[in-house]
Amino acid sequence: MYEKLELLIDGEWRQGSEGKTEPVINPATEEVLAECPHASTADMDQALDAAERAFPEWRAKSAWERSAVLREASRLMMERRQHIGETMTLEQGKPIGDSLGEVDRCIEATEWMAEEGKRAYGRLIPTRMPGQRSMVLPEPIGVSLALTPWNFPALMPVRKAAAGLAAGCPMIVKASEETPGTAVAILRCFTDAGVPNGVLNLVFGIPDEVSRHMIGSGKIRKLSFTGSIPVGKHLAQLAAEHMIKCTLELGGHSPVLVFDDANLDTVISQMVPFKYRNTGQVCISPTRFYVHDSIHDEFVSRFTDAAKALKVGDGMDPETQMGPMANDRRIVAMEEFVQDARDHGVEITTGGSRTGNQGYFFEPTVMENVPEEAAIMSKEPFGPLAPISKFTEFEDVVTRANGLPFGLASYCYTSNQKQADELANSLETGMVGVNNFMVSMAETPFGGVKESGYGQEGGIEGLEAYLNHKYISQTGM
Repeated sequence: MYEKLELLIDGEWRQGSEGKTEPVINPATEEVLAECPHASTADMDQALDAAERAFPEWRAKSAWERSAVLREASRLMMERRQHIGETMTLEQGKPIGDSLGEVDRCIEATEWMAEEGKRAYGRLIPTRMPGQRSMVLPEPIGVSLALTPWNFPALMPVRKAAAGLAAGCPMIVKASEETPGTAVAILRCFTDAGVPNGVLNLVFGIPDEVSRHMIGSGKIRKLSFTGSIPVGKHLAQLAAEHMIKCTLELGGHSPVLVFDDANLDTVISQMVPFKYRNTGQVCISPTRFYVHDSIHDEFVSRFTDAAKALKVGDGMDPETQMGPMANDRRIVAMEEFVQDARDHGVEITTGGSRTGNQGYFFEPTVMENVPEEAAIMSKEPFGPLAPISKFTEFEDVVTRANGLPFGLASYCYTSNQKQADELANSLETGMVGVNNFMVSMAETPFGGVKESGYGQEGGIEGLEAYLNHKYISQTGM
């Protein structure tokens, strides 16, 4: 059963006060699942006021008290795992196994922050004179706004909310209107776990209207956004007017460098499922494959065969390996990339077309000998398209990999340890996977450089993002 859609304002689950809604579409069937309620300006003001009122009480609780609430929320996520996963698949499209796996990652992230909040240590600094104490104390930054996307509708709200709550900050989450049910189901776990009224709020609405009103209210002290680079830049400008601290996790265009000494069994077994996970709608998805010319033909052949073998279908079918695109806009974007590639003489070794008579399905696609001039080599595809290009020299491929203004994630495969170390040091991204793709876990920092944003989520850095550090110099009278 699909989740009941409501706003959460000051501890009350309810509809928007003006009755505005928008339909939520199942991307596999194009059927309307429900109507997502929009928050009015008055509703948003109530959420802001509630969070501001709740801040003193929540920050005054000990880290152990906040930890107990978060641990109970993670227990409820486990208890409701199947329902949350099915809601996610119905509205977002990803295979049910992937949805359940995302809930598991939410549980891990919540449990990590439940414990990390206990380790928000201050420090004593050696003093310059007798009788002085120099201290640095961490303090919660204040009311925080989380703006989350549709591609990971459970993990993105949890990463932000769990860290903020663990630090002592009230949170207002503005989740995606295309995947609202997952956010509702996840946040119910927190409220049912005992988060006090006003400490956690959830709103939906027209994104720019919500962000402008919230940021312009003067009550937000921290903004965390996951989404596109243009929107991230716009939000950073709005936040700068009020000196709001920001974490911006923006787009990427992740290169994969495969050297002649790489184990192709490892590369193919890891990269094909990872490339087409969530239909390629992942910010750290591998999106530019650079393969040494001596193994290029074998790599293309094996990658193509593996892509062809993927079962595409409704995510509710447990045998489905790749579901639909999240919306019809992504289908149009894929068709434009494919046409541009063909205009540049690129060979499509498999896929390249929309498929099926119903739903937003697009074939797993592989492109061979893609020139740097093709649009897909400079613009993030965010879909099931795998462009492959040759290289010969180390310096050349590193230059090409670093040649874009993005720097979120990168991957490289080589059995030469010296070369692996050089790649780890040379690739200009916030995260580098060397002979593996494991760059996103609860205990590790997640974030990019250059136009892929700034700040990090996850790990100890994710908690730090919600803290100020106060210096105190104290002497006796």
